[in-house]
Amino acid sequence: MTANPTGNPKGFEPVFCTIVPPHLQDQVAQSENRAVAVKARKSLERDAFERTRRRMTTVLGAPSAAPPSTADADQSPRRTLYDAQHRTDLPGRKVRGEGDEPGQDATVNRAYAGLGATFELYLQKYGRFSIDGEGLALDATVHYDQDYNNAFWNGEQMVFGDGDGEIFLDFTIPIDVIGHELTHGVTQYTANLTYFGQPGALNESMSDVFGSLIKQYSLGQTAAEADWLIGAGLLAPDVTGVALRSMKAPGTAYDDDVLGKDPQPADMAHYVRTGRDNGGVHINSGIPNHAFYILAETLGGNAWERAGQIWFDTLTGGELKQDALFPDFAKATVKSAQARYGGGEEYQSVLKAWEQVGVPTH
Repeated sequence: MTANPTGNPKGFEPVFCTIVPPHLQDQVAQSENRAVAVKARKSLERDAFERTRRRMTTVLGAPSAAPPSTADADQSPRRTLYDAQHRTDLPGRKVRGEGDEPGQDATVNRAYAGLGATFELYLQKYGRFSIDGEGLALDATVHYDQDYNNAFWNGEQMVFGDGDGEIFLDFTIPIDVIGHELTHGVTQYTANLTYFGQPGALNESMSDVFGSLIKQYSLGQTAAEADWLIGAGLLAPDVTGVALRSMKAPGTAYDDDVLGKDPQPADMAHYVRTGRDNGGVHINSGIPNHAFYILAETLGGNAWERAGQIWFDTLTGGELKQDALFPDFAKATVKSAQARYGGGEEYQSVLKAWEQVGVPTH
């Protein structure tokens, strides 16, 4: 049996996942504003390079993560922040380690806090010790490249661009972006959902769900108080939009001359069939996103509790197949709800949430 460099028992080959989808970058790259278009094209080229490098690392073998030391027996995070200094060599220059006091760089401080908030939710609410469940160190690089319009998880660490200042701002601003990307790591080490079509849309949706829950947990918000937006604060002031995606109302996050209109559907009646974006992984994720929002709103209270627990159980339970389609996932959530809560409110609410978005559960 071939050795698995990721340490994943399923032998997963991690993919390159960005918060800004390629279809959106493509749209910006066609802008009549040449300066904006050039920066978008540069970001697309960088993404393509990193995607290729991710594949090569998979083939050659990624460096093994150091196991937690004796000092980590208390299950504390191990965060290290690096500054790429607007270059592309990773990880860059170390600028903050675990327990170090905040410095003058607000981007570094936000990234450090976001890594911590993600670690805390998974540990305190779901009993998961870091991304891999075994205390994986959390590394992140900020100030990546020049005017880079994205943030990504490359299978080993987080990377944040500063944005171009015209379309996108600093990618460490929304804490849910940090949680979203790190959750790709959780999926990497658990359900290992194939990054194409419906399994890929589920992969993206899991990151949106837990990214939103990390934001809500850090702000102490109930489901009713949350905005359910992914990437709020990321769009520059002149952009007509509020975020990258809306879980509450998919398809309404932006409608802008440069970005175009948010293409996400809220139900299966409007499912988008496309060959772009790995079969629409960032587009059709709006459907399971909406189902989770409906469930959380129906159950009320803190969404990371009952609704989040059901989704977490489904993601990490070991029964979800890598090529799971929406109905497969929906059935699995029903099973998870029944296993943990019986046939009461939680079970019935999960059934109704999927019914509302048109995904069968039996």
